[in-house]
Amino acid sequence: MAYARSLPYVPGQKNSFDLSRSKIELFMQCKRCFWLDTRLKIKRPDGPPFQINKLIDELFKKEFDGYRLLKKPHPIMLKNHVDAIPFAHKDLNKWRENFIGIRYYHKPTNINFFGAVDDIWINANDELIVVDYKATSKKTDVSLDADWQITYKRQLEIYQWLLKSNDFKVSTTGYFVYANGLSNFEEFNDTLHFKTKLIPYEGTTDWIEQVVLSMKECLEGDIPEIGNNIMGGECAFCAYARSRTELTLKYLKNNLTV
Repeated sequence: MAYARSLPYVPGQKNSFDLSRSKIELFMQCKRCFWLDTRLKIKRPDGPPFQINKLIDELFKKEFDGYRLLKKPHPIMLKNHVDAIPFAHKDLNKWRENFIGIRYYHKPTNINFFGAVDDIWINANDELIVVDYKATSKKTDVSLDADWQITYKRQLEIYQWLLKSNDFKVSTTGYFVYANGLSNFEEFNDTLHFKTKLIPYEGTTDWIEQVVLSMKECLEGDIPEIGNNIMGGECAFCAYARSRTELTLKYLKNNLTV
C-alpha cells in the first residue's frame, strides 16, 4: 500500500495527519522549523545526497538478507557475541521503505507516525532488536561519542517506540552497524576498503510520548518565536533566515527610490 505525501496541517482538522520519524527530530531541533514545514510546507534547504552511504546501506541489506533466508547469525553477530539472527517478517520490506515504514496511529494526537528502519534482528528471548546502518570515513575509530550523534540515538529510539506501539516485544539494546572507510592505502584501483564496527546502544523511549503531545500543540498554535526550541539557543536555519531578512530590508530602505 502506498501513502501519499501529506498536505499542510490545518488546525482543528478531523482527518489524521502523517508525520515521519524525521519530523520528530526536526521538532527536537527547532519548533519554528517544524511549524513552517508542517503548516506551510516551507522546508529547510536539503543538503547534497550521500550516494555512497546509500549504496552501503543497500549492500548491507542484501548481505544481512542472505543470512535472514538461512536463519543464521551474521558473522558480525558471532564476533560480538550477539545471540540473535536477522528477523524475518512479511512486512519487513514495507518497514524499510521511505514514506511507508513502520506505522503507528497515535490516538491522543490523531497523528500517524512512521519511520523506515534499516534492519531488525531477533534475539534468543524473542525480542526485536533495532539496527541502523551508518557509514563514514575518518582516521580514528568510529563511536557514538560526538554531541551531534544524539540524532542517531533518537532515531533508533523512535524505531523502538514504533515497534513497541505495534505490540512487538522490543529489546532496549539496539545496534549500529558502522562502516568506516579506510584511507591508509596508496592507490584506489576501483576499490574502497572499509572496517565495520558493531556498536551497541541502550535506548529509552520514555521521552517520546510527551514530545509527540507537544508536537500536536505546536501544530495547533501560532508560529513559534525564533530561538524557542527544545535544544536551546537559536537554530542555524532560523538565524540565517533572520539575518537575510534584515539585510534585505536594510538594502531596500537604503536603495529604494520613490
